[in-house]
Amino acid sequence: MGAGSVLAFWGVALLLIVVPGPDWAFTIGAGLRGRSLLPAVTGLTAGYAAITVVVAAGVGALVAGSPALLTGLTLVGGLYLIWHGATTFAHPSTSRLEAEPGTDWSTFLRGIGVSGLNPKGLLIFLALLPQFADPSDGWPMPAQLAVLGLTFMITCALFYLGLGALIRTALTADPAAARWTGRLSGAAMIAVGAWLVLDHLLT
Repeated sequence: MGAGSVLAFWGVALLLIVVPGPDWAFTIGAGLRGRSLLPAVTGLTAGYAAITVVVAAGVGALVAGSPALLTGLTLVGGLYLIWHGATTFAHPSTSRLEAEPGTDWSTFLRGIGVSGLNPKGLLIFLALLPQFADPSDGWPMPAQLAVLGLTFMITCALFYLGLGALIRTALTADPAAARWTGRLSGAAMIAVGAWLVLDHLLT
């Protein structure tokens, strides 16, 4: 696999990452709630790692080709986003000092759920990664897909660490703004989750 292919994929991946979505909403909420952004961002990255493994192993194509499995995944992912968004909306944090001991593990697991249970993420990986892999260059396809997935994960981690730090720095001095931002991030997750469920059920 040539460096040019990886660089081209990185450019496309960066464009996808900077578009606001459930990952943004989760990161913003975590930035206001926790002492450290690492559990949240590590969870998001682990979710994408799981998707990369699924796609590289060929399981993703089976999921995408099975209406029943895809429907189940969509419903689970959408309902999870709605639940997490409702929790964030109902209990917005106003300062990173509100973090409680023992919450890092739950934040990590929620991050996995936000990215790993998003069926759109799986379909994006299914459609995107193979376009930048070349079966004729001597590298096994699973290895090429793993390299591309790792590129996405590193870019995702760096971007969301920066985003969360920026949001936390800007808003922790203003509790009212932080509270409303937390509620908006929760509402965004509810909206995305509802759209996933309704879009799949009505089509």
